[in-house]
Amino acid sequence: MLQPHIQLDESVGCRYAILPGDPGRLDRIALQLENVEELAFNREFRSLKGTYKGTPVLAISTGIGGSSAAIALEELKNIGVRALVRIGSCGALREGIALGDLIFACGAIRDEGTSKAYVDIRFPAVADSHLLRYCEEAAEAQGWPYHEGIVHSHESFYIDTNDEESEYWSSKGALGADMETAALLTAGRLRGLRAASILNNVVLWGKDTADAIGGYASGEDMTAVGEKREIAVALEALYRLSKEEQA
Repeated sequence: MLQPHIQLDESVGCRYAILPGDPGRLDRIALQLENVEELAFNREFRSLKGTYKGTPVLAISTGIGGSSAAIALEELKNIGVRALVRIGSCGALREGIALGDLIFACGAIRDEGTSKAYVDIRFPAVADSHLLRYCEEAAEAQGWPYHEGIVHSHESFYIDTNDEESEYWSSKGALGADMETAALLTAGRLRGLRAASILNNVVLWGKDTADAIGGYASGEDMTAVGEKREIAVALEALYRLSKEEQA
């Protein structure tokens, strides 16, 4: 059945999906796929499919925030997707995380509204252990730096207490801040999907977020390298999962 928001149905034929936020990022994902076919573009949900090492992969943008990301997840499940990896951007919450470094979220602080609408706040937002391991292996095989730990998923980009919240969660050991990871990990777990989140650091700890995001959007410096790497890691992780499931 055609899904109302993503405008896709079961004929897509993909069990594995990669989820950026920005629709424009699909152009860079396409460069790492073969047999690319544009599918649909409705609201923030732009999609294409291709193959990676022979494995069919769907790529679909989710826009900004947990609500639209969860809509994509629910509708992807309805058309047969069983595993997905978010590839997003974040701001570092501690020193030592360079621009373009990757953060693999083993879990997320549920400081946003979408996951709370799904389930009691005591339910954890945690990544699928198989996908997380394959992300690690893919990065290590290339010698790419990464950090693994808890990330902070917040509700709004512009709030008066942003600095105070960042300081607080930094002091508790969070590595980076985004807006979607907690929602995807929570909803994915509840819906029986394998889910993981890879974040590309685009803001150094203590720097202005709005200025850094502007540089990232124009494709400058190490943040663009980090984006290429997170796409490659996500694709390789999904490929390795597909081989495991076929064994």
